Amino acid sequence: MGEFSIWHWLIVLVIVLVIFGTKKLRNIGTDLGGAVRNFKEAMHETPKETTAELTSPKGETIEGEVKEKTKA
Repeated sequence: MGEFSIWHWLIVLVIVLVIFGTKKLRNIGTDLGGAVRNFKEAMHETPKETTAELTSPKGETIEGEVKEKTKA
């Protein structure tokens, strides 16, 4: 009674397809895949500025004012 056979899962799949339709399920899958892809890309990006760039070679802090952001 606690185990589900393949027939139970097929019936559940058919009910889900009837309720939501294939187009809506495809859109949900595409959105979920895009979100996972963006998350993976964000995890592999390196930070633009590190604390090593903000200190001088002598270990002193360099003070300044940012006037314009540019891409390095």
